Amino acid sequence: MKKKKILVVLTNKSTYEDRSEKTGLWLNEATDFVKVVENNGYSVDYVSPKGGEVPIDPESLGPKYADENAKDFLESEDFKKRALKNSLKPTDINPDEYVAIYYTGGHGVVWDFPDNKELQEIAIKIYESGGYVTSVCHGVAGLLNIKDKSGNYLISGKKITGFTGKEEELIGKDKIVPFGTEEESIKRGADFQK
Repeated sequence: MKKKKILVVLTNKSTYEDRSEKTGLWLNEATDFVKVVENNGYSVDYVSPKGGEVPIDPESLGPKYADENAKDFLESEDFKKRALKNSLKPTDINPDEYVAIYYTGGHGVVWDFPDNKELQEIAIKIYESGGYVTSVCHGVAGLLNIKDKSGNYLISGKKITGFTGKEEELIGKDKIVPFGTEEESIKRGADFQK
């Protein structure tokens, strides 16, 4: 029987490309998920494309977004150590240990999730052994280029959701990000739900 363990994927990207504007992990997209799964008997490991430090999008720390749960995690020595300071590298991961992989959000992920072959291999191994490949918000960027044994996009023909083109436009980031996650998901055959 597999261990009840889930791999949480975080970004290493701290700024928008060619800009000094800060980005990074959208904090409660990690902390809310982790709280729910830990309360249901799962443990988590944190991985990022490069391993090591994970920046937090400063906007996600504002009073509008950072709830008590997020603040509790920020004060947790375990979360600071394992997620924010010393996230694992993909090469540290044995996919056989996990029942699911979860890609968190924040704008940084659109730069460092889509083309990370090591994370793609981990995700497909988890999926092919009966596990789950999941994401939230911009985290869908991590699913875009995962292919199955036949060379088909994993998301092709599947109902998925994520950050929409309209949302990107409303917050004024549509001209800053390299692509829209909704548009790219549809290009790969996903049934993108809003």
